[in-house]
Amino acid sequence: MQALMLAAGMGKRLGRYTQNGTKCMVQVNGKALIEYAIEALIKAGIKKFILVVGYRSNVLKNFISEKFDESKLNGMEIEYIENPIFDKTNNIYSLWLAKDRLINDDTLLLESDIIFDDKILDDIIKSPDKDLAMVSLFEPWMDGTCTLMDSDKNIVGMLDKTHFNWADIGSYYKTVNIYKLSKEFSKQYYIPFLEAYQTAFGKNEYYETVLKVLTLLDSKKIKGFEVRGDQWYEIDDPADLAIAETRFAPVTEKLRMMENRYGGYWRFPQIKDFCYLVNPFFPPKKLVEEIKSSFEVLMRAYPSGARQQNLLAGKIFNVLPDHIVVGNGAAELINSFCRMVTGKTAIPYPTFNEYPARFCNSETVPIPVNSNTFEYSVSDIMNVVDSKNANNVLLINPDNPTGHFLKKDDVLLLLVELKKRNVQLIFDESFIDFAEPEIRYTLIDEDIIEKYPNLVILKSISKSYGVPGFRLGVLVNSNKDIIKEVIKNNSIWNINSFGEYFLQIFDKYKSSYKESCNLLAEERKRYAQKLSEIPGIKVYPSQANYILCEYSGKMSVTELTEKLLENHNCLVKNLVRKIPFEGKNFMRLAVIEPKNNDILVEAIRQEVLSK
Repeated sequence: MQALMLAAGMGKRLGRYTQNGTKCMVQVNGKALIEYAIEALIKAGIKKFILVVGYRSNVLKNFISEKFDESKLNGMEIEYIENPIFDKTNNIYSLWLAKDRLINDDTLLLESDIIFDDKILDDIIKSPDKDLAMVSLFEPWMDGTCTLMDSDKNIVGMLDKTHFNWADIGSYYKTVNIYKLSKEFSKQYYIPFLEAYQTAFGKNEYYETVLKVLTLLDSKKIKGFEVRGDQWYEIDDPADLAIAETRFAPVTEKLRMMENRYGGYWRFPQIKDFCYLVNPFFPPKKLVEEIKSSFEVLMRAYPSGARQQNLLAGKIFNVLPDHIVVGNGAAELINSFCRMVTGKTAIPYPTFNEYPARFCNSETVPIPVNSNTFEYSVSDIMNVVDSKNANNVLLINPDNPTGHFLKKDDVLLLLVELKKRNVQLIFDESFIDFAEPEIRYTLIDEDIIEKYPNLVILKSISKSYGVPGFRLGVLVNSNKDIIKEVIKNNSIWNINSFGEYFLQIFDKYKSSYKESCNLLAEERKRYAQKLSEIPGIKVYPSQANYILCEYSGKMSVTELTEKLLENHNCLVKNLVRKIPFEGKNFMRLAVIEPKNNDILVEAIRQEVLSK
C-alpha cells in the first residue's frame, strides 16, 4: 500500500504561519504536520509516499530532505508531483495529476492540514474493507463535508455546507480527509468520474465532490471508518492551531495548557470537566427550551442598560434595585469593586486568587488557618483585624478550594464586631446555596444589608445556577454610592440579551433551583464517601460543589492528574501551585453528574492501585 498527500495549497487562512513555508510545514508543539504524517506512515509500514506539491514546493522538499535522510525513512520512497497552477486550481486538479499513481496500488489518501493519532492509520490499513472514508461523529467545532451512513456503515450521502441541517447533526459524520482506496476502485470508478467531473465543471473544485456523486449513484461503494474526535484535528487557521497544540501536547504539558485556557472546554467534547465549577442539576429542560424559543429575537436584540438589569436582579433576590448591581460574571464585579478597596485587607488562605490579584490599592494580610483542616473561626479573623489594623475582611463562604463553611450565626457575630471597628466585610457567597439544607443561608437580605452597611456581598450566578456561558453575577450593598461607583466602572451593556432574559424568567423556576441545590448536597455526600474509600485519598469536609482531596500515594498529585487526563479524559484541578499547597499533593474535584463522578472515582482508583 502507498500513501498520497495533497499539499499544493497556499493555506492563506493561516496567515503568517505559511508566509515562509507550506501549510503542512506549520508547527504543532515544535514539530511540523508533515513530520507527524511521515513518521506515522513509516510506523504503518508504508513504502511509497507521493506528495502533490505547488506553493513553495522547493521549500517543502528541502525541509523534508533535511528532516528525513534514508536511514530515518526506513525504506520508504518519497515522490513529488508538481502542480504548476496551484494558485488557480483546487485539490481536484492536484488529485487528477496523480491519477496514474492511484491505479498502480491501493492508496491512503491524506490531506496536508490534519494532525492525527498514529494508531488510526494502522487501524484503517488493517480493516478488511477495501474502500473506506475515515469519519468522526460530528462535533460543534467541525466544519466542511459531512457524511450519512446506513446501519452497515455504507456511506449513503455526502453533505456540503449548502445542504447541512443543524437539526440532523446526530446522524452526521465529519470526513477526516483520510481515505483508503483500492486500485480497482480508483481505476473503475474514481478516476473516470474525476476526469468527467473536471471536464464538466473545471479544475477549481474539490475531489470530495466526486465521491459525493459516487455515493449517490451507488451507496455500497465506500464505507465509513469511524474514529473518535480526539484522535485528529484539522488546522485551517490560528485558532485551530491553538486547539490542536493542546489536544496533541505531551502529557506533561497538556494539563497545563488545558488549565491555561480558563474554560472553552466545549471545544474538547471528550473531556470530562471536574475543574470548573457549575451546578450540574440546573437549569431544567423547560427553562432551556424557553430560552431556545426566543433565541433569534435575543440574538438580534440589544440588551437593556444597567438600570433594567438591576431591577431584574432585585426581583430575584428581593432587594431594592439601588442596592444591587449585575455584572458580566462575578469576575467583572470583583475587578470593578476591588479597585475601590483601600487600606489593609485580611484574607484566609487558600482563597480564590482573583481577589488578591485585584486588590491593587489594598495591602493583603493573611488570616492563619489550621494547617491540618484548613478551618478558621471568627476569633481567628478578629485577631488579625485587631493586630494588623485591617480595614477590610474577605470571606468566601464556603471557601474556595477547601469548602470550609462558617454558619450564619458566626458570620452575623463577625459583622457585629467589624461594624464596631468600621471594618468592611467582603462576603462572597457564590457557593453558599450548595450547603446542607439545614445550615444553608444567604446574606442577601434587605434587613441585613440595611443593618450592616459595611457588608458587601458578591455572588456568581454562573456557578450556582449552571449558566456560566451567560456570564452573570451580582454585587449587593446598602450604600448607594458604592453601587453607583461599581456601575460606573462597568460598561453600559455589560450583560448580553441571553443573560438578561435568564434574569427575566428565573422566578418561574425558583423551586427547581432549590431542588437542584438539594440534589447536589446529596450527591456531594455520596461522592465524598466513594472517594474516601480509595486508598491514599483523604477527603476534606465541604459545603460547596467541589471537594478538596489530599493524595498520599506513590506518585505526585501532578502525575496523578496527568494520568487522569491522558488515560481517562478527566480534567481535575491540581493545586500544587496554589498558596498554601505548593509542593503538596492536593486536588480539587468538582461535583458534577453522578455517572461522571463515578467515572472519575473509578479512574482515580485505577491509577492509584496501578502504582
